[in-house]
Amino acid sequence: MYIKDWKKDVFTIPNMLSLFRLLLIPVYIVIYLNADSDVDYYLAGAILAVSCLTDLVDGQIARHFNMISTVGKVLDPLADKFTQFALIICLVIKYPILLGMMILFIVKEIFQLVAGFVALHKGKMLNGALISGKISTTVLFISLIVLVLFPSIDAKYVEIIMWVDTAVLLIAFAHYAITYFTNGSMIKDVEPLQKEEKE
Repeated sequence: MYIKDWKKDVFTIPNMLSLFRLLLIPVYIVIYLNADSDVDYYLAGAILAVSCLTDLVDGQIARHFNMISTVGKVLDPLADKFTQFALIICLVIKYPILLGMMILFIVKEIFQLVAGFVALHKGKMLNGALISGKISTTVLFISLIVLVLFPSIDAKYVEIIMWVDTAVLLIAFAHYAITYFTNGSMIKDVEPLQKEEKE
């Protein structure tokens, strides 16, 4: 029997904040791709900043008020990845030099998705993001927001950002691969979300 109430596990403040971050993505895309002034770019950057702040807040709330849930462990990184992907796609349109980094990002995310499904099929899942993944997410957000806020940045700085982001992505990719292939300590049994059946 399972004693968890799935509704309480799904409809939590952290999960609602993650959904809010997902809703911000199309707003950002429209504003950035149609930007024709510094004000437009600043607004796009502000939306990303709100997304980042919301990401930090939902994690703090989840831990402080014991609202950590299996759904949240999936929804939170999903919001992160979709936001990163939208951000990278938009920037590749403006800075083609970032194409290689974008391909690496996509390959890494596909690997994590497939490995996650395989683990879930075995009744296990990654117990939160790895530290390398958190660092990668932070570096990507900060560096790419810089590119959004400074559309006239010198090409040499764009190249530096590209190499830094590529490096942290490779490190995170390797860390996740090792963790999944070796069934590392961060791989935990899945906690079911079903309610206790009535007798």
